[in-house]
Amino acid sequence: MRKISLTFLAFALFLGLNAQQPVHSSNDGHNHGSAPAVTTTPADDVLNLKEAEYDFSSIQQGKPVYHIFEIVNTGKIALKLDDVHASCGCTTPEWSREPIAPGATAKIKVGYNAAAEGFFEKSITITYNSNQSKQIKIKGNVWKVPDGSAPANASVDFLKKQTF
Repeated sequence: MRKISLTFLAFALFLGLNAQQPVHSSNDGHNHGSAPAVTTTPADDVLNLKEAEYDFSSIQQGKPVYHIFEIVNTGKIALKLDDVHASCGCTTPEWSREPIAPGATAKIKVGYNAAAEGFFEKSITITYNSNQSKQIKIKGNVWKVPDGSAPANASVDFLKKQTF
């Protein structure tokens, strides 16, 4: 019975030690006489965006465009992108479902179909590690293609008839 009690006590002590949060002092390097402040790194800091917004500038109507956003896993464990969801159907994100190792980079390819004329700004929400999220944006201006073909160029016909 004594061995079972000691084993149980050792196991409980092990669990108790592993459950404790690390304690850090305040960032200014001084002890202010109070209990040390507990600082935690926000969970969303593990997903670092190289850029959060991309401007396509001027896009010809009817010509799909794409941009690749790069992300870096700055955490100490693998990062899992659960979902990448656009605010509308005209924007299509593509990403790998494979976990991103610590320190590794991954790419999210975002396409825009450019069917509607005018200014646009679209949000894409990245959901990761089950409950964290960040947003990236694309924007630009779609210009309308003129109706019909370009007018005939009389100078080209003239040059074709010349003999040199």
